[in-house]
Amino acid sequence: MPPRRPHHRPRDRSVECELKFRVASPRNHARIRAALRKRGAKLEGKYEEENYRFDGPGKSTRGTTLRLRVLNGGPHGVLTVKGPAKFVGRVKVREETEIEVKDVHATLDLLTQLGFNVEFTYSKRRVMWTLDGVVSVTLDTLDYGWFVELEGPLEILPEQARSLGFDPAKALKDSYSVLARRHLAKSSQANGPLPRGEGT
Repeated sequence: MPPRRPHHRPRDRSVECELKFRVASPRNHARIRAALRKRGAKLEGKYEEENYRFDGPGKSTRGTTLRLRVLNGGPHGVLTVKGPAKFVGRVKVREETEIEVKDVHATLDLLTQLGFNVEFTYSKRRVMWTLDGVVSVTLDTLDYGWFVELEGPLEILPEQARSLGFDPAKALKDSYSVLARRHLAKSSQANGPLPRGEGT
């Protein structure tokens, strides 16, 4: 009798609902921090990310992204796969699967051996808060600007954004990967061809 193959329970995919806003300066971040403290929001932490954006054989559609986030210089990180985005109003809704990795260098080697290529990298400094126990509010600083992201239940996200002074109709549709690609293209036109594709 052949040995039985181990049975692995399928991992549940989460659904990410997000509103992202560009703000003008760190002063806007300070205003949001003050509003969050006033409302009793919980500061979850601060960290720096180095984001590796991949292309390769697993990219069955242009709307699917594979990204490795290196946290605070490593060795720990998070490997994320996101499906194509759809919009409910201006709220971006996507399937998302994430796993924590203990060794980002080994993970990079593994993905390279499987045929994935690093398209580009970008850095992000993030401060995370939880508002009313259910909405994640992040204050993000990247090379190309300052941003505020809200993630949480679809039905309450627009109102939570309004409560912090944002108009959901003005939320950005582009992901950080798309914004990073555009920024890198503008800043390195003299250094070679533009990155391929327009992913998300």
